[in-house]
Amino acid sequence: MVIQNRVKELRARFNYSQSDLAGLAGVTRQTIAALEKGDYVPSLLLGLAICKAVNLPMEEVFWLDDDKEETK
Repeated sequence: MVIQNRVKELRARFNYSQSDLAGLAGVTRQTIAALEKGDYVPSLLLGLAICKAVNLPMEEVFWLDDDKEETK
């Protein structure tokens, strides 16, 4: 199982830069970049902060992909 997300798509929709979203979520720009590439699994608190920033429920931003296996 792998956690998938729509962070990059939603960030673009809201016209947020990675730095903008990072500031709203209380993390670094590098964390947002890693999250968008699928290299970082967010904590529940970070996931909730991102959902709050884009005003969407968790299941519309993050989901489990049962068909993919983590490669790391």
